[in-house]
Amino acid sequence: MDSAIIIEKGIFIVIIFAITMVMAMYSTLAERKVAAWLQDRIGPNRAGKGGLLQPLADGLKLFSKEEFLPNTPNKFLFIIGPAISMSVALMTSAVIPWGDKLHLFGRDVILQATDIDVAILYVFGVLSVGVYGIMIGGWASNNKFSLMSAMRAASQMISYEVAMGLSIIALLMMTETLSLREISAQQSGMHWNVFYQPIGFIIFLVCSFAETNRTPFDLAECEAELIGGYHTEYSSMRMGFYLFAEYASMFISSTILSVLYFGGYNYPGMQWAVENWGVNPANVIGILVLFAKICFFIFFFMWVRWTIPRFRYDQLMRLGWKYLIPIAIANIIVTGIVILLFDGR
Repeated sequence: MDSAIIIEKGIFIVIIFAITMVMAMYSTLAERKVAAWLQDRIGPNRAGKGGLLQPLADGLKLFSKEEFLPNTPNKFLFIIGPAISMSVALMTSAVIPWGDKLHLFGRDVILQATDIDVAILYVFGVLSVGVYGIMIGGWASNNKFSLMSAMRAASQMISYEVAMGLSIIALLMMTETLSLREISAQQSGMHWNVFYQPIGFIIFLVCSFAETNRTPFDLAECEAELIGGYHTEYSSMRMGFYLFAEYASMFISSTILSVLYFGGYNYPGMQWAVENWGVNPANVIGILVLFAKICFFIFFFMWVRWTIPRFRYDQLMRLGWKYLIPIAIANIIVTGIVILLFDGR
């Protein structure tokens, strides 16, 4: 492989990891600002102008806290649990197309770490590993509340992965590809998949809340029943990794929703912009458009958290197994009939 390509991809991966961490860091501030806005409060406003330095203050606080280990015979697993969760949250970004391409230094730079033919399978495979980070951390904590929380999280994530996978099948039947770049390219203009697969989008959105353990599906962190959930025994940056992994997963989930159903980096008039303004300006606008869609979904995640109450656990499991999975299967059947009758879109 050309050394220039290796350097280019290495730099791009570092930039994407940095952006993911910054988005996760400032999502903690946005969470409190959105909560304050919905509750008619001000929110954090003392660390920097408008509270902009609050995430840095929180990170410094976590770094300076005392690190301690509970009385557990599985100290290695206790340490590696949050590392798995954080790694999984970062690895998913490798196959996401963040833009079309930019012409820099006499060569076309593809704004994607790697374009593999089975990108969606890679995303689902990596996401399925995330449950191990939670399960290992809860089990190794040697705490009954942490273990109960980890079992809840594992059951919840496995259950909703089934409905999520089924919702994607209908989309794949239409697009006939597993490549996220190809799916994005097919949505040029306003040919967004959400108009063709609204039911699949709703199922995928609901399952995204469950996969990221966000309200109303945050039964794994139910303070009234389980104290702090699977990270009850964690302190300092190990707890910070779990918290950052949740916000990084929310950022990645918002990105995947935007790419699969809302056109990714495509926007109305993009082809006209390429022809009249050139490739670089048009595609930079595409990057900004993608991040605008991502920010909208992040806001939606936060809005739902501070609006809808938490489900009971039996309600959560009933929704996944008795409603979402049958609806997703019906959506596959209907999509197949429509494709058969009309020979595609």
